[in-house]
Amino acid sequence: MKFVRYEIENHVAYGMLDDDTITEIQGSIFSQYKVTAATCLLKEVRLLSPVAPSKLICVGQDHLQGISHMHKNTELPSHSMKPPSAFIGPGAAIRCPQIGANLSHRGQLAVVIKDRIRNISEKEALDHVLGYTCLNDIIDLDLTAVDGQWFRAQAFDTFAPFGPCVATDLDPSNSEVQTFVNGQLVQSAKCSQQPFPVSYLVHYISQAMTLLPGDLIGTGTPIGGGPLRPGDLVEVAIEGIGTLSNSVETIS
Repeated sequence: MKFVRYEIENHVAYGMLDDDTITEIQGSIFSQYKVTAATCLLKEVRLLSPVAPSKLICVGQDHLQGISHMHKNTELPSHSMKPPSAFIGPGAAIRCPQIGANLSHRGQLAVVIKDRIRNISEKEALDHVLGYTCLNDIIDLDLTAVDGQWFRAQAFDTFAPFGPCVATDLDPSNSEVQTFVNGQLVQSAKCSQQPFPVSYLVHYISQAMTLLPGDLIGTGTPIGGGPLRPGDLVEVAIEGIGTLSNSVETIS
């Protein structure tokens, strides 16, 4: 199942996407909802970010190349957080900040949390995952050098595009995540090459903080994160989810 959030004729709603048709639902996608008789075509709506997270936790490591993850034999995941002001949906513009211009893309799989959890075991973790979506973890590399850490460089408005949907019936382990800039493939890897499995990330992060319905966890990016400039079109595509497309523009 694919959940979307969309706007049509000044009406914002949640729906289920099936091919090119959206069926509106009422209620919460995190608990109970009712399927209505209202339908529309995907081309008739403006897709929004599919959920409204309170936070996004990004894992800093790149995907491992050519081998499956072995988290028990690797260092603990480094991570940073992005605020809600960074979130944008499909089709929205990534805006270059005036104090930095060395933007870099980080296409990846993101986990969508289903319910309020704290200190969850790795064995139970997947029971608390609603589904998965595409994420582009934008970062300004100049500011990482100036600040000596990643928080400000990742936290600008519009620096966390995600969408286009939340795919619930998906085992992403065999899916491929790809990033394209102006139609050119610049990143590609299987989700099985993530440095840490989803179950471990949910367990590890929930030890430190309460995770809420709709919160996102970015799982790491394939090798090849690179530059973005005003006028570029960046796309993150993941099998079983779809394609997240965003343009890049300068703040006027």
